Amino acid sequence: MTFAGKNLRYLRRLRGWTQEEFANKLKIKRSLLGAYEEERAEPRIEVLETVGGIFKLSLDELLLKDLGDSKNNFLAKRRAQKLAAGSIDIQFVPVKAAAGYLAGFADPEFIDELNTFTLPMLAPGNYRAFEIIGDSMLPTPSGSVIVGEKVDSLDDVKTTNTYIVVSRQEGIVYKRIVKTGRSKAKLTLVSDNPAYQPYNVDAEDVLEVWLAQMVITKASQQNKWDVNQLANLVTNLQEQVSSLKKRMN
Repeated sequence: MTFAGKNLRYLRRLRGWTQEEFANKLKIKRSLLGAYEEERAEPRIEVLETVGGIFKLSLDELLLKDLGDSKNNFLAKRRAQKLAAGSIDIQFVPVKAAAGYLAGFADPEFIDELNTFTLPMLAPGNYRAFEIIGDSMLPTPSGSVIVGEKVDSLDDVKTTNTYIVVSRQEGIVYKRIVKTGRSKAKLTLVSDNPAYQPYNVDAEDVLEVWLAQMVITKASQQNKWDVNQLANLVTNLQEQVSSLKKRMN
């Protein structure tokens, strides 16, 4: 008997994550995480290694120490690690820098020239922020800043999430991504605003993908939907999903 399941629950709650959010980070099903937390199953080693990487903990600490009972010691250790590592600088890409970003996204000197800011609530990771313009992702208003975490592989993309997609053809866009059919050569980009039709991009044309973690908007920007708009939104989304399913089949 180990403390692994109990520690997973403690660490998740410490970050304020839902089981779904934590399971996505661990690349497992939410039901499996629930079984781990309820100690109905022992977490696999590869899962614990991922947890250890996120929280900077060893396997021995996850398996043999009750982190909840030694809360003060654990938090003191995390604070010391954060001080040693320094804050996470998030580069900000405004709309006026979008064209330059397509040419300089892989150039360290270009990236260093971008303005940066920090958000203390984010877990360690590789983040970037992008300003979006337009109403294709309403109710997210035009002018919002999307803080995204780097996605290393298109295999990790989930249709339930939203992403900043950087591609040669479309530039920088904020969309949902649907993988169509068995082919990995095409991606379908879908807007939350049903007035905008989905469209395809070549996977090889995609330069970067960033998983949206936070949306920053001005307090004065409040988009209101009336009942008819919401009804039309649901109807159009259902039609889009049905159309995509037919194309995938």
